[in-house]
Amino acid sequence: MTIQIKKVESKSDIQIVAQLAESIWNEYFPKIIGQEQTQYMVSLFQSANAISAQIRMNEYSYYLLLHDSIPAGYFAVAVRECEMFLSKIYIRSDFRGLGISSKAFEFIENEARLCRLDRIRLTVNRGNDASINIYEHRGFKIVDQQKVDIGHGFYMDDYIMEKPV
Repeated sequence: MTIQIKKVESKSDIQIVAQLAESIWNEYFPKIIGQEQTQYMVSLFQSANAISAQIRMNEYSYYLLLHDSIPAGYFAVAVRECEMFLSKIYIRSDFRGLGISSKAFEFIENEARLCRLDRIRLTVNRGNDASINIYEHRGFKIVDQQKVDIGHGFYMDDYIMEKPV
């Protein structure tokens, strides 16, 4: 079993991430935020065009998580002042529990150290108890909360979590 982390650079990589997003989000998030908001957020933030624009404008660096060369998930990060912002990390349900997220977090923490950053910060939906528990297990603490209007009557109602590096 090999776990690889591959930087997303090509159009085909972007398409794979968009397909993963569509699948993972529609399986996981409707029970938390509803189907309509899930679809809206995927099209707004995780479509191939949106991902391509985020990479092109240097907003985020995206990475594919591969398990024996099979796309198993992805994450995106951005360096912001003194912190590494983990914008997203998603793993297909059939690949959870195989140590993939551990490899991803090791990579993210190492990158933060290399950039001499103080902390890793992320946001997580306040109703996403499973992910909150995982982040807490990894040493993240809730430091704040935010409610962001994303249009069409939808909000991202999140905790802000941090972990020192």
